[in-house]
Amino acid sequence: MKHSTWLGMLLCTVATSAFAVPNSCETVKASIQQKIINNGVPESGFSLTIVPNDEVDQSGASTVVGHCANDTYKIVYTRFSDAH
Repeated sequence: MKHSTWLGMLLCTVATSAFAVPNSCETVKASIQQKIINNGVPESGFSLTIVPNDEVDQSGASTVVGHCANDTYKIVYTRFSDAH
């Protein structure tokens, strides 16, 4: 009986972790934002936006710099022209 209870708990844990997103989109965005700031771009000089894959602007005005939520969202970087 103890063996079947332990096995059931193990299977539930494995099944739950298989569907979990490793990093939330906000965590990934914050990490990318910090890297950009560390490279000398002022925080007021750019924006990062989380958008669903089907809403990514294909015009080239923005650059995809990351993805999250099992690659269902993209993180889009836009640098402002007046940034130094």
